[in-house]
Amino acid sequence: MNPAPAQTRAVRNARIRWRLSASSAIVAFAATVLGLLLLMALLADWIAPYDPLRQDLIEALQWPSARHWLGTDDLGRDVLSRLIHGARIAVVAAVEATSIAIILGVPVGLVIGYRGGWWDWVVMRVVEGVVSIPGIMVAIVIIAILGPGLHRAMLALGILYSTSFLRLARGVVLAEREEVYVRSARVIGAPDHRILLRHIFPNIAPPLIVQTTLTIGAVLLAEAGLSFIGLGVQPPQASWGTMLNTAAAFMDLNWFLAIPPGVAIILTVLAVNLLGDVLRDSIGRGIAAPKQEPRSPAAVVTVEATPPAAGALVTAREDDVLRVEGLDVRVRVRDVEVPVITDLSLTIARGETLGLVGESGSGKTLTGLAIMGLLDPALRVARGSILLNGRALQGLSQQQLEAHRGSDVAMVFQDPTTSLNPAFTVGNQIAEVLRIKLGLSHADARRRVVQLLDRVGIPRAAERANAYPHELSGGMAQRVAIARALSCSPSLLIADEPTTALDVTVQQEILDLFRDLQREFGMAMLFVTHDLAVAADVCDRISVMYAGEMVEMAQVDALFADPRHPYTRGLLSAMPHASSRQPPLPTIPGNVPRPGAWSAGCRFSDRCDMRVAECDARIPLVGSNRLVRCVRARPNEVAR
Repeated sequence: MNPAPAQTRAVRNARIRWRLSASSAIVAFAATVLGLLLLMALLADWIAPYDPLRQDLIEALQWPSARHWLGTDDLGRDVLSRLIHGARIAVVAAVEATSIAIILGVPVGLVIGYRGGWWDWVVMRVVEGVVSIPGIMVAIVIIAILGPGLHRAMLALGILYSTSFLRLARGVVLAEREEVYVRSARVIGAPDHRILLRHIFPNIAPPLIVQTTLTIGAVLLAEAGLSFIGLGVQPPQASWGTMLNTAAAFMDLNWFLAIPPGVAIILTVLAVNLLGDVLRDSIGRGIAAPKQEPRSPAAVVTVEATPPAAGALVTAREDDVLRVEGLDVRVRVRDVEVPVITDLSLTIARGETLGLVGESGSGKTLTGLAIMGLLDPALRVARGSILLNGRALQGLSQQQLEAHRGSDVAMVFQDPTTSLNPAFTVGNQIAEVLRIKLGLSHADARRRVVQLLDRVGIPRAAERANAYPHELSGGMAQRVAIARALSCSPSLLIADEPTTALDVTVQQEILDLFRDLQREFGMAMLFVTHDLAVAADVCDRISVMYAGEMVEMAQVDALFADPRHPYTRGLLSAMPHASSRQPPLPTIPGNVPRPGAWSAGCRFSDRCDMRVAECDARIPLVGSNRLVRCVRARPNEVAR
């Protein structure tokens, strides 16, 4: 038997035990030092042996003795008493300056990080100008304007260190605002201030806690330095900085005067910084979102959005819940707008499910976000109309859209583990929708939450309502997301690949749940998926998208029995159960072209083995009940 693996495990376990013991020792040291500091600050009047301001020139500059344990200064004042009262000054200074820094920096960082735009640009240019100057110089300039003194000095330090909290809060919010749970909160109609305070802020608290400990250490050093040069605490008040100033003047006569305040400053700052390191290692790790490779901008940006074709608009029906006509969505790349969705028209009636299928990059999810009004700032609806229950959604303000989200239209996202906020219980997140939209009391919202969880098939609903998202399986978490989306009985539900992250058995259960809930609530449903088998199971009609446009739409049975577009046929042939059992599995050669690199004619022509010369010209959708965008689709056949 080879002993090497066992030895390796033993060494690894020893290292782990050493790290744990070292971490425990650090915490114990930091807690002891800071505990003594707080104890001295609170009980200074009782534990100090002398009045820190009482002078006795006869006993000036004495060395440590039984009468004065740490000696006396140049005016005969007891050094130990002044050191104890100096601890109170240190605590007051740290709390005051750090609180000012947090109050000034964190709210501004939250707002500019979440909102972006010109506010973000202006504030960050000011911050960059401040941090480009040495910090002590900035503090001295502010104190020169306000005047010397402890509170004025702490105000100056608070303003100076607020830039660190501002940049930290802004940086973390920039990452957190792109998380799915933030979009999910916007879907339910939560206003921006509620999203910032209840959803984003709890998730950025750990790095702010770490920054707070680091700032406290920096404030203690800065306060001592400012008091040393006469800009902080003013004599005769006892401060570690003023004590060092006195010691420097009488170093030749009694060098020991510098030891007590110097050791006190070193131990306190070291304890605070070590505590910050432990907090960083324990709760700060993993807070930042993982880095993603930037997507390069499209190489070709000259493609113009095509005007809606006259025959491409879908026929209106009396029971239509959603009606989209000629939708154009564009993204700004440098100074050019590139179309990403063009000439998209569709309707969904009450109780009907329309499936959007296609490869990644076809524009399926973007269509759902455009309907919800959740497009990124770089994207905009350039043309077309979106009508929900007969009311146009384009042009509405954010406040008006919030009134519709959650009430009239809701959305279920792909990954339930990211669409639910990890800082709150699932019951709390559903109850939030009910309180915002329906004005229910806490007790009524709680009862309704249990009813909803029970309705979506979660066992022990009352118990599960107190669980956090990480305590649930993927299927259970998705059921919670569905319960939240349906809490206000929306007339339209957008399901963005809601079964992709689930295993096959749970996937079928969720699809059955969607069907049951649709019959119960009578809602229309837009089901986004790349899985044609799932679309066939749950949808009434299917719209096939490719490169930002619809290439075919038909009833499910008709589409599977007789696909008319080459891309649809390619998707169907690439399904594993539709191919022979012999390899290789049929595939569609090539990739979906990026926006801006689309062909002027048929966008699928570069991957189509049936390409002809007519494919180089723009091809409209043809048909009435069935729509196809292909030169080989004859109108008289499509109409059937």
